[in-house]
Amino acid sequence: MQDPLLVVQAVRAVVASALGIGPPRHEPPHHGPPSQDRGAVSIEQVLWYAAAAVSVAVVAAIIWSQIRTTASTPVQSPSAP
Repeated sequence: MQDPLLVVQAVRAVVASALGIGPPRHEPPHHGPPSQDRGAVSIEQVLWYAAAAVSVAVVAAIIWSQIRTTASTPVQSPSAP
């Protein structure tokens, strides 16, 4: 079984990513027209999505291992008394 703290952190990261919650961003003041494009995706956004993907993979692996463990146990045949 995986470390429960790791599972909690993974679930927290997935939920935070899904809700759009993240650490506060400290962006420099913008000195241009408000319609100006600020550029492509930042490295912070890439890392947040990567963390969410890794945490989903970890949770999926834990669930899959539990399914495999349960499926590999032999079935007890019922017998008449």
